[in-house]
Amino acid sequence: MLEREHIGAVLVESGLVTPGDMQRARDRQAETGEPLTRVLVAEGMVAETELVKALGRHIGVDYISLADTVIDPAASVLIPESLARRYGVIPVRFEDDSLIVAMVDPGNVLVVDDVRAITGRRVIARIATRADVEDAIRRQGRYDEDVSSLADMVGLDNPEDDLSKVQAAIEEAPIVKLVNTLISRAVNERASDIHIEPGERDLRVRFRIDGVLHEIMSTPRSVSGAVVSRLKIMADLDIAERRIPQDGRVTIRVSGRPIDLRVATLPSIYGEKVVLRILDKEDAILDLSELGFMPYSLARFQSSYSKPYGAILVTGPTGSGKTTTLYSALHVLNRPEVNIITVEDPVEYRLPGITQVQVNRKAGLQFATVLKSILRSDPDIVLIGEVRDPETAKIAIEAALTGHLVLTTLHTNDAASSVGRLVDMGVEPYLVSSALDSVLAQRLARRLCERCKEGRPASPEIVRQMGYDPGEGQVTLYYAVGCRMCSETGYRGRLAINEVMLMSEEIQRMAVERRPSDEIKRVAAEQGMKSLREDGMDKVKLGMTTLEEVLRVVV
Repeated sequence: MLEREHIGAVLVESGLVTPGDMQRARDRQAETGEPLTRVLVAEGMVAETELVKALGRHIGVDYISLADTVIDPAASVLIPESLARRYGVIPVRFEDDSLIVAMVDPGNVLVVDDVRAITGRRVIARIATRADVEDAIRRQGRYDEDVSSLADMVGLDNPEDDLSKVQAAIEEAPIVKLVNTLISRAVNERASDIHIEPGERDLRVRFRIDGVLHEIMSTPRSVSGAVVSRLKIMADLDIAERRIPQDGRVTIRVSGRPIDLRVATLPSIYGEKVVLRILDKEDAILDLSELGFMPYSLARFQSSYSKPYGAILVTGPTGSGKTTTLYSALHVLNRPEVNIITVEDPVEYRLPGITQVQVNRKAGLQFATVLKSILRSDPDIVLIGEVRDPETAKIAIEAALTGHLVLTTLHTNDAASSVGRLVDMGVEPYLVSSALDSVLAQRLARRLCERCKEGRPASPEIVRQMGYDPGEGQVTLYYAVGCRMCSETGYRGRLAINEVMLMSEEIQRMAVERRPSDEIKRVAAEQGMKSLREDGMDKVKLGMTTLEEVLRVVV
C-alpha cells in the first residue's frame, strides 16, 4: 500500500481523520507494530470503507463494493483460491477483452502483472476492502468445494451410463468446474431455477430466487455450446439433437444434501436455452403452517382433507406452490393403513410410502389412462398432478363420488371460478356440486427478511387501502431494507397467500344453477372465506411481507 506517512497525510487532508487522532494512531502503531490502516480501523477512527475509498481516489483507482456486486463465477475461477488469498485479489467480471479485478492493494504492480499472466487478459484494477475481498474469496471457494467431493455428478440413478460420454465431458475441466460452481451456488443461494440463455454476443445466467429472476453472470458466447452439452450429458440427453426441445433429470448431492435437477432445453435463434428446476428433497415437505397458512385458512383446509372422500382443488398460476401444498397435505395423510397413489407429470419429489406414477406421453400413458388403472388398484387417496382435459376432469370427479379422496390442481384465478371451469370442461354441474368439497386458491409472495426489515407507521390512507379502519389503532408496515443474510434484497423465503372456499349447500345449489363466479365468491365471503387480498393484507399487518409484494401477486 502507500507509505505510512503518505497514508496519514492523505487521510488528514481528506478530512476523514483529525491530526490528533492520527498522532494517537501512530503512537499505537509504534507500540503494536500493526499497519497504520489496521490501527485506524480497529480504534474506530475511520470506517474501513471510507479509508479505502479515500486511498482509491488518491491513486486514481475506482472503489468497488463487493457486497453489492454480482461476481461472475466464470471470472472468479481464473485465479486459484490459494493465490487469490495470498494476493488479496478476486476477479469480478469480464468487460470486453479485459478482466475487472477487485484488489486490496491495486498499487502493487507485481501482483497486477501476475494476475495478467495467470488469466491471459488485460487487468482493470478496482480497490476493495480486505474484509470484502476475503469474504468474496470464501464464498466463491465454498461453491466449488461443495461439488469437488462429487466423483461424478452424472447418472447417480443409472450406474451403467455411457462412459465415453462422461469421459468426453470430463476432458473439458474448466467447463465442468463452471457448471458445478453454478449448480452449487444456486443451491446455496436458495434458487428454485437456473436459466442459461444464449444471446447474440454472450451467455446469460439467471437464478430465480424467491420467485424473482436475478442475473448472476454474463460470459462470452463461445462457452455456450460447451456448457449446454455438459448439462445435456448430465441429464442423459442427445447432444447432437439441437432442433427440438428435450427434458431429463439429474440426481446429485451438494454439501451432503440430495438434490434433483429437472433439465429442459428449448431451441432459440442463438442456440439452446436450458432451464434447470432445482428440487431440494429436504425442503420438499413442510408443515402447512410453515407455508404461511393463517389459522382460519388452515382449519378450513384441514376439515376438507380429513374427510374420507371428496375432491379438493388447489388452484393458481404456474409456480404458485400448488404441488408443495398438496405434498404437505399428503405427508399428513400418509399412514400405513392408507393406500395413496399419485399420477404426476413429472414426479417432482419422491415420497416414501406412496406409489407415484410418471406420465409418459410417448408411450401413450396419459393422465386419463393412468387414472383408469389407478382406480382398479384399490386406492384410498389419489393425487392428480393437474386436471388438463375434460376426460381427466370427469374421471377425477367420478373417483371422488365413489369413495376416494382426490387431490388435484387446476389453473384458475380464484377459488370461486373453479366451479365454472370444471363445468366448461364438460363435467355436469350436479356432479361438480356433489363431488367437490373445497377449493384452495394460492399465490406465493416473498417473505420479509427478519434480520433487516424495518417498521414504520402507516398513514390513514394506506390503512384504508388495506381494508382496515384507521380508527381501530395504529398499523405498522414493514419494509424491505437488505442485508448480507438476504443478499441485499430485503426478502428471504416465500409464503403462501390463500383463500379456502368450502362447498356449502348454498354454493352447491349455485353450482347446479350455473351462477356466475362473482356471486359464488360473495356468498363464500359471507360464509367465512377470506379472499386472497384479505389474507395478504393480514400478513402485511403481521410484518410477514410487504404491501408492495401482496399487490404484485394479488389483484
